Amino acid sequence: MYNAIVWQDRRTAAFCDELKERGLEKMVRSKTGLPIDSYFSGTKIRWILDNVDGARERANEGKLCFGTVDSWLVWNFTKHELHVTDVTNAARTMLFNIHTLEWDDELLDMLDIPRSMLPEVRSSSEIYGKTKTTVFATAIPLAGIAGDQHAALFGQMCTQPGMVKNTYGTGCFLVMNTGDKPVESKNDLITTIAWKIGDQVNYALEGSIFIGGAVVQWLRDGLGIISNAAQIEALARSVPDSDGVYLVPAFVGLGAPHWNARARGTMFGLTRGTTAAHVARAGLDSIAYQSHDVLRAMEADMDCKITELRVDGGAVANDLLMQFQSDILGVEVVRPKITETTALGAAYLAGLAVGYWKDIDEIQGQWALDKRFTPASDNSQAQQGLKGWKRAIHASKVWADTL
Repeated sequence: MYNAIVWQDRRTAAFCDELKERGLEKMVRSKTGLPIDSYFSGTKIRWILDNVDGARERANEGKLCFGTVDSWLVWNFTKHELHVTDVTNAARTMLFNIHTLEWDDELLDMLDIPRSMLPEVRSSSEIYGKTKTTVFATAIPLAGIAGDQHAALFGQMCTQPGMVKNTYGTGCFLVMNTGDKPVESKNDLITTIAWKIGDQVNYALEGSIFIGGAVVQWLRDGLGIISNAAQIEALARSVPDSDGVYLVPAFVGLGAPHWNARARGTMFGLTRGTTAAHVARAGLDSIAYQSHDVLRAMEADMDCKITELRVDGGAVANDLLMQFQSDILGVEVVRPKITETTALGAAYLAGLAVGYWKDIDEIQGQWALDKRFTPASDNSQAQQGLKGWKRAIHASKVWADTL
């Protein structure tokens, strides 16, 4: 019916502002754990229904289905037999009640979305069905579904309350296990479902940073100061620090804990002596600074101090970034041998469902350490850097304000 709309697409930002002006944010957050933001699927479904010819009519007739990527894959693997999702993906639509574990009629009415469009919601680890033999020669069980970051949390074996991981991908996604009860954030984080295995539901706090590793892509494709992403570490290491340069990569707004859709990318502290190396260093620093802001918000919500941060994703190969992250957090940053933990977590969930592993305790033994980064004993430079970062974030928000 229409091309997929990705999470970074901001076309519904103005409509989200209208919903907030109607005083709906408190209701939405209490049911879904989410702020009203175009990051989530709900307003994008509404946009398609309102702007694509024939979409609303087909939806009202029960002839149009919505799904996140997992639903689309299962739909195609089963040759249109199964229209399902799991609780973690459903929880990111702004349409799902994370307490009742059901699609919520009040939210559907708010966005004028027919319930018939939505997939059946299942657990994260069960056999949903099998692939049709027209897809593969043998019918293969479809046995594990989880959202990107929820799978990474499970792949990192963050199975106890207070354990936290950060996935450094295009964006950065910090997720903390909060146990069997949802924790309502007072610091603008997302309350979400970590996973559901059998009848047991685990909840989590999440902070979504829109631009993480994508800042390196911008330095490569937008500014041309590197020709490939792997060159960023050597260039950034060629200077001792950013020399007071701060890059706030709000290219698509600011995510957690700021949630400012109007903010835009800004750079501060430039002098005649600023070089490409300083900009590269500021770009890497921005990834760690944004992660720091989210971690501090999580600690405030949980009233605890984290003891270590488990990390994964493409950017964790950058030792300079990992060490800087450890320095400004003041805790150990732990990199596992297998850093593709999203895929690993999905495989673990599927393996549990088909009996390959008998329980989570058996899977725990699979996790293996690659490197542990320890914070510098003197953190005065890190603290000075954080002060400058706070000023830069404030200035970026002010720039976004309409005079």
